[in-house]
Amino acid sequence: MIIIFEKNSGRARRDEAASAAEKLLPGAALRRRGQRLELRTRHPEKLADAAPALENLPGVEKVSFSECELSPLACAGGDRRFSSPLDFKRGPALIAGPCAVEDEASYLRAAAELREAGAHALRAAIFKPRSSPYAFQGIGWPGLRIIAKAKKLTALPLVTEATDTRQVARLAEVCDVLQIGARNMRNYELLKEAAGSGRAVLLKRAMHATLREWLLSAEYLLSRGARKIILCERGDSAGGPVMDMGLIRKARKITGLPVIADPSHASGNRRLAAELASRALRAGADGLMMEASPDPLSAKVDGRQTVSVETFRTIAAAACARNRR
Repeated sequence: MIIIFEKNSGRARRDEAASAAEKLLPGAALRRRGQRLELRTRHPEKLADAAPALENLPGVEKVSFSECELSPLACAGGDRRFSSPLDFKRGPALIAGPCAVEDEASYLRAAAELREAGAHALRAAIFKPRSSPYAFQGIGWPGLRIIAKAKKLTALPLVTEATDTRQVARLAEVCDVLQIGARNMRNYELLKEAAGSGRAVLLKRAMHATLREWLLSAEYLLSRGARKIILCERGDSAGGPVMDMGLIRKARKITGLPVIADPSHASGNRRLAAELASRALRAGADGLMMEASPDPLSAKVDGRQTVSVETFRTIAAAACARNRR
């Protein structure tokens, strides 16, 4: 933490700030550098509570933080890739399926065909947060039996989005990975509930969210007991397809967590989705989460960005070949 003083603040003001910092952060190392006071502590999680009091002191212009101090996860380093329920140590993990479960017959068909095409896990969305209250919101709890059947049929793990804290416990009984969608990245109560479920959690980056904001949401998961966290770069299709490949590389490097990409939502277009998938893997993504089905044209949700099984097969084959190099 760095306390920056106003230009006209005198020594007495700086001494007052140093004394306050020592009381708020016992054991912190303090270093005076002209109009700045630098603090280092072994407990960066306490800085957020101390900052408002320090900022309010006379003579203080502002308080700034390093990335590590804003989110300890950002400087954890190491390799946190894991092998269950998705094996990130064997190469890119591919999650695929329709945007939403619509009925039993079509979903079971999609699950079986995508497994044969190279999927390592199934998208299994039974709840869909939508901008319009009149749009298809998913089939809800009747879909739980369908995805459980798909899991038994394919032996593939299920990745299912939770949109409400009240859904978490019941979904966790069947699903292997709980997804927190981009719209809910800042839903802190939902993050806490998912963290305590005992399941792996996939956290999408909200549109326009910074790396720090994304990692602070992941910090909620980590601080509440989640031990298997997957970060997902969702991108932003507003104004044209955008996926931040540099952000994927940076998040992967500084956290050690697996970072996958969602080219379907980033593109909003099935042809561009396939192109972005290839680019994301070249950029070092640990996997993909793609909307794919045997009949994209009949999808009730996001059919335009859903690739066919054959296209997914090509993407999976390319990912496998790249991993063997």
